Amino acid sequence: SADKEYLPITGLPEFNKLSAKLIFGADSPAIKENRVSTVQCLSGSGSLRIGADFLAKHYYQHTVYLSQPTYGNHPNFFAAAGLAMKTYHYYDPKTNGLDFQGMLQDLGAAPSGAIVLLQASGHNPTGIDPTAQQWEQIRQLMRLKRLLPFFDCAYQGFVMNMDADALPVRMFVADGGECLVAQSYSKTMGLYGERVGALSVVCKTTDVASRVESQLKLLIRPMYSNPPIHGASIVTAILKDREMYSQWVTELKQLTDRIATLRQQLHLALLDRGTPGDWSHITRQVGMFSLTGLNAEQVAFLIKEYHIYMSPDG
Repeated sequence: SADKEYLPITGLPEFNKLSAKLIFGADSPAIKENRVSTVQCLSGSGSLRIGADFLAKHYYQHTVYLSQPTYGNHPNFFAAAGLAMKTYHYYDPKTNGLDFQGMLQDLGAAPSGAIVLLQASGHNPTGIDPTAQQWEQIRQLMRLKRLLPFFDCAYQGFVMNMDADALPVRMFVADGGECLVAQSYSKTMGLYGERVGALSVVCKTTDVASRVESQLKLLIRPMYSNPPIHGASIVTAILKDREMYSQWVTELKQLTDRIATLRQQLHLALLDRGTPGDWSHITRQVGMFSLTGLNAEQVAFLIKEYHIYMSPDG
């Protein structure tokens, strides 16, 4: 019964509904109170870009704070939308861990209303996530300073499980405040080439959510008119079918367990060979990415001598 007719400007309605449920939780008060406006976008990148354009046009603060370091394409989305960018401390090269105090200090010094881009789980490129307790401190500080959270959620289910990886987002939604969330199904369902994602804007009232949706339509219509149907239909089929959903999360868990095992094996191999330095950060870091602590010279040596490839920053 499938066809290839145009979708609405905001995408496949069922896909939007299920995507919001996946990230915010089935019992989310924001969903029940119709305070969430969700639109299907062109994967995580398109979701971030639409969100950036929306904020540039309708939000009173035009400065966005990005973690140092962050995903290489992040600055491009916000620069293209005309937003100014600043960074907050995140990675501590001394410990190959989180510079939590530096992060709090920078966010505390940010002007009221500034936008803060946060990665929900499996931080790209560091592999370092705050703990639940640290997220709570971040939430309290950001709400106190009236900073606007914009979550990039590309790896839900890649670190622990669906609910645990969505916890930071749900903490911010539970306090009744506003936030934006960009979702991607590229990694989690292997649908890279289908460009499947969603942007959700959590608002304070139903009326505001309705107005936000109309403004998102006005951004999407002259840009790509409406999103592609095929990938969104695949995601929808999986999310709405209990058996397929169960199979999907089981396979995802196998994948995340394998990543954790590979980290342990690498750590043990480095210890067995008496490699200088402390390599415990490899097992402390999570998800697809790791900042190894290797410098450009060491990376060049690995590539030349052993054909082991990684980016120059390690």
